[in-house]
Amino acid sequence: MEIRVGVAKTPKFGLAESGDTVEVVERPHGGLSVLLADGQGHGRSAKGVSRMVVSRAMALIAEGARDGAAARAVHDFLFAARDGKVSATLAIVSADLRTKTVVISRNGEPPVLALVPRPGEGSEIMSISEDSAPIGVYDRMKPAIAELPLVPGLVVAAFTDGALAAPQDRLVEIVAAARPQQADAVAAKLLDEAVKADHGKPHDDMSVAVLTVGAGSDRLTPIRTLAVTFPV
Repeated sequence: MEIRVGVAKTPKFGLAESGDTVEVVERPHGGLSVLLADGQGHGRSAKGVSRMVVSRAMALIAEGARDGAAARAVHDFLFAARDGKVSATLAIVSADLRTKTVVISRNGEPPVLALVPRPGEGSEIMSISEDSAPIGVYDRMKPAIAELPLVPGLVVAAFTDGALAAPQDRLVEIVAAARPQQADAVAAKLLDEAVKADHGKPHDDMSVAVLTVGAGSDRLTPIRTLAVTFPV
């Protein structure tokens, strides 16, 4: 199998820096995790919160912590550091080669969309949207966890709330038509829909992360690649 990740993000119109942070980390027992956080507010202060949330969660996952445990630990830190006055949303999408599953951990309102292959039945589009509180503001918090089989044809898309400016049915349509080889193109298309919904001037930071699972190549030496575009 081949796992691909595509990310597309843009700041609120008029700001140079997005308050969202997206990163990818390898898992110690094989696979990778995509982490997507949205700090409260906009600009530099929000970026500081989201960067801290993601960097601490990445370190815990890289050391072997489960995604849910990492989310709880980061919540405890943010709650203690900011006295429950600053919130953040956090989505972790993990392709776990040890369990042969994709684990989705959510804290916050934005749903995760998934195109799930069903053997002999085609594919099913799912909106994973169980109620889940953001991190940092409540004394007790637990993430909403969903688990899907790690099989070719799976497409998972996570969003920050700014990207939900796009019509939900349009986002579902794009994910439903996605192909595993197109993770970056799917992320770009989802973000483009959100920007168009705000008439080209995003009212909020917008970020999209897409993870896909496709068939592997016949290459004897597997090669991992990473491509980044960073406008300045």
